[in-house]
Amino acid sequence: MHVETALMLGIPGMTLLLVAVGGYEIVQKRRGKRSGTPLAGTYVDEVTALFYGTKRMELEHRDSTSMMRDEEGDGAPGVDLDGRKIVLRREDL
Repeated sequence: MHVETALMLGIPGMTLLLVAVGGYEIVQKRRGKRSGTPLAGTYVDEVTALFYGTKRMELEHRDSTSMMRDEEGDGAPGVDLDGRKIVLRREDL
């Protein structure tokens, strides 16, 4: 088998495999058995990142923001939005 023939059969084969995996994941999600990032979505993202460098940057940015911790008290010090008041202290300035 030549390399060209393998590539010609490989691309449609991978596409059919992707559709089959995507269909299986949809069925599992409807049954409530699966949660999280779908395998088919990850595959499409990685193949797209192979051809487009900006997609790789987007995926890395998404990974870094998902690892950041979002805390409730990250707002400005001395600001109470619920009580509608602002308290200024010398050490806060």
